[in-house]
Amino acid sequence: MSKVWFITGCSTGFGRYLSEEVLLNGDSVVVTARNSKDIKDIVDKYPETSIGVILDVTIKEQVKEAVQKAIEKFGRIDVLVNNAGIGYFGAIEESEEEQIRRMFEINFFGLTNVTKEVLPIMRSQKSGNIINISSVGGIVAFPGVGYYNATKFAVTGYSEALAKEVAPLGIKVTVIAPSGFRTDWAGRSANNSKIIIDDYKETAHANQSTIRGLSGNQAGDPVRAAKAIIKVVETENPPVRLLLGVGALKGTRNKITELQNDIETWEETTVWADNPKA
Repeated sequence: MSKVWFITGCSTGFGRYLSEEVLLNGDSVVVTARNSKDIKDIVDKYPETSIGVILDVTIKEQVKEAVQKAIEKFGRIDVLVNNAGIGYFGAIEESEEEQIRRMFEINFFGLTNVTKEVLPIMRSQKSGNIINISSVGGIVAFPGVGYYNATKFAVTGYSEALAKEVAPLGIKVTVIAPSGFRTDWAGRSANNSKIIIDDYKETAHANQSTIRGLSGNQAGDPVRAAKAIIKVVETENPPVRLLLGVGALKGTRNKITELQNDIETWEETTVWADNPKA
């Protein structure tokens, strides 16, 4: 049976590629974006199996209306993909509070707004897949994007907890951790801090320059990423975590090695911290 997908942030990047691949695959899609003009071509191409909905994930009233329109059109939501998100470049000391809070509102709280609205539907269906787009930056922290890392670490932790809560209800949760893909994330989707502190030239600024320089030429293929996400949904026992891209694999393995080294080096102190009375 074909599925109904609800995908946020479809104007560019993963959301757009995924919407197109899902529709090509024969499923139905609620295609959302803050500007309807950005998704009109997708909806026009698939008028029977798609609906375009204006959605700013930070506005709860719009979230409620978007989900209601999905139900009115298709009667159910089988797959929720929380994809909407932005980046932001700046050393932690340089980062501007307004920009930080805006990023958290979109990347984390926007994701939770949509999830909370869709969960009652999936609970009543006793089925569903929730796909949360995080990042390798939600596993490994990098200089120059510390607050972005914080939003994605939050998404990862939230997703892992949610997976345990809803598993007995027939709902499956997967958090996706991509490395560099050819989307707009490192281009127009990420602002730079206006504050520059020269002491961070060799760390935060160097990494920012590297990421910006690779924009449009990253190894990751967004079409293959979309196909991978579809595979997850079609799998009976999907993973709670899925890395996408060689960079994500290498970065995570390095993190595991570092973590294992810290555990083993400080094991005696770790155990000593307990003072059992027995």
